[in-house]
Amino acid sequence: MGEDILEKTKATGALYFSGVEGEKPFELWRDFDKELGRDLSLFITGKLYAREKIPHPTRQLVTVAVLTVLSRPEELRLHIEAALNVGCKPAEIAEVIFQTFTYGGIPTVNTALRVLRDVLMKRGLWTRDE
Repeated sequence: MGEDILEKTKATGALYFSGVEGEKPFELWRDFDKELGRDLSLFITGKLYAREKIPHPTRQLVTVAVLTVLSRPEELRLHIEAALNVGCKPAEIAEVIFQTFTYGGIPTVNTALRVLRDVLMKRGLWTRDE
């Protein structure tokens, strides 16, 4: 295993998930299979998320959209945190969530907006748009 991929994994993981509380997927995978957990982390964080084909904020907004449509609130919470960590604005994240209405329906949008509000409240960033 090259030192380069390990460093990319660490750097990208820190960029996305620094300060994020709660169990990370890597920790869950590792609990069941250390080697596979490491391999998954190296690929997902060190190879896929570290790619420079699109900027990190764009990558996280795409991830937020997909997780909203799939109605995966736990993963969505993690990636809203990551989106904020890489510089996405709360209004941008909300707009991406609203954009998914056509494809995922209003219940998924409502769930995602609740997750976004919870994350923003936890970070002290919640302001109601009036």
